[in-house]
Amino acid sequence: MASHKETPSGKTLDSPVKQIQLEGLVVMKIIKHYQEEGQGSELVQGVLLGLVVEDRLEITNCFPFPQHTEDDADFDEVQYQMEMMRSLRHVNIDHLHVGWYQSTFYGSFVTRALLDSQFSYQHAIEESVVLIYDPIKTAQGSLYLKAYRLTPKLMEICKEKDFSADGLKKASVGNENMFEEVPIVIKNSHLINVLLWELEDKSTAADKHELLNLSSQINTYCQTIKEFTSQNLGKLFMAEALQGTSS
Repeated sequence: MASHKETPSGKTLDSPVKQIQLEGLVVMKIIKHYQEEGQGSELVQGVLLGLVVEDRLEITNCFPFPQHTEDDADFDEVQYQMEMMRSLRHVNIDHLHVGWYQSTFYGSFVTRALLDSQFSYQHAIEESVVLIYDPIKTAQGSLYLKAYRLTPKLMEICKEKDFSADGLKKASVGNENMFEEVPIVIKNSHLINVLLWELEDKSTAADKHELLNLSSQINTYCQTIKEFTSQNLGKLFMAEALQGTSS
């Protein structure tokens, strides 16, 4: 039996997935994918991999959908996904399909294409989610990464393909109950945490050593003097040369 849980927005959640445990590796891969292929208004998308543990969805890996144009008529997206998951299985990496991700701008992501895609995922795999990453809001200083699922009411509308105003009104579906947000917890493995701690410790120690190094302080002082005096000395020599010519 499904239990109820509150989301970050205060709404109750009635879903087979109550929480998402997201590996830090997945976050970095999504950001890297956008930085490499997100040009202008281009959106990036990819596949989420992981496993379901009781009512927790653990997303442990992902891979991107390659950018392709209409000229790439031979590209088979389904075959590409199958080959990628087969390759991951061979190296003993979680390869179960648990959803997908997409970038967006200023949190505007609700489109007919997204609804159709999430309906297909959620209809085939009940626990599937879509991760929405906003690079613009993230660049302002706070990671914007949200997980959503379609509500049961919207799933019925997608099944009937009745997106008319009357159909939405009849099903009592509005902006506030189209999606259910699933809480995300970002987790790193113990080895990654140890590595980050060592890197931070070395960085801090190096900075302290550099500040206590007298030669580095003198070198910085000399460089500053050089920058300020070089231009003024050049102007002085030029003025003397001009004065000598005029006289």
